[in-house]
Amino acid sequence: MALKRISYEFFPPQSLDASFRLWETVQALAPMRPDFVSVTYGAGGTTRKLTHEAVATIRRNYGLNVAAHLTCVGASKAETLAIADSYAAAGVTEIVALRGDPPKEAGRFVPHAEGFANSVELVEALSPRFKVRVGAYPERHPEAADARADVRWLKRKLEAGAVSAITQFFFEAETFLRFRDLCAKEGITAPIVPGILPIQSWEGVKRFALRCGTSVPGRLDEGFQIAARDGREELLALTQCTTLCDRLISEGVEDLHFYTLNRPHLTREVCRALGVAPEVALEKVA
Repeated sequence: MALKRISYEFFPPQSLDASFRLWETVQALAPMRPDFVSVTYGAGGTTRKLTHEAVATIRRNYGLNVAAHLTCVGASKAETLAIADSYAAAGVTEIVALRGDPPKEAGRFVPHAEGFANSVELVEALSPRFKVRVGAYPERHPEAADARADVRWLKRKLEAGAVSAITQFFFEAETFLRFRDLCAKEGITAPIVPGILPIQSWEGVKRFALRCGTSVPGRLDEGFQIAARDGREELLALTQCTTLCDRLISEGVEDLHFYTLNRPHLTREVCRALGVAPEVALEKVA
């Protein structure tokens, strides 16, 4: 089997330094010829304006296919669809439609009184105009009753018009493969794309995993503790991520979506190790 497509996730900058890091990341990864890149939407819609600006700039200046994130949080249906209109006006044809995380102070998701109640409603509203991708959870979503309930909700989103799903990150290939099998048993035929998180900082990733409900293998935790003592964390991170991706590809996976955290080095090295050859460094589109 061979890897056919890669894609990347970026997040919008909230400071001058973060802006430089985003554009350096785009410059570094664009030559890898991604199928698309996505730009996230902060919890509670906190980066709405920044997301739109980043999406428009990446599309205009770098000519990449950009899938803008859009959520149900903190906006009426009219306001959400107005944002979608602004994306369309900027030439965006793809959207990653998510329910979205509530603001930290809210604790749990409560639909806006005049907004979309959930991601299925959002997909239904967007799919006639956009190519819509959705999120998927290879391990049980913290609010789901069980894994099967997660899969059945994913099926509803796909039946509402989404064309594919991108998973939350995970550390072991078997986690994704079990989820893929469960999706197949429920009759899901749309592509399920593994979400891959190259480990830039193990302690930071562990905290992130805890918030997301992602299982942390004890052997991996021990390995990074040893690597930290020897100053070999980056080598272990590269090996772990490349091995994970290689196993997925050997099991028939054709697409990988990388959560870059706006730090391109490790993602680029993993792609190269997987045989993704960069083109000549991308020049900005005039």
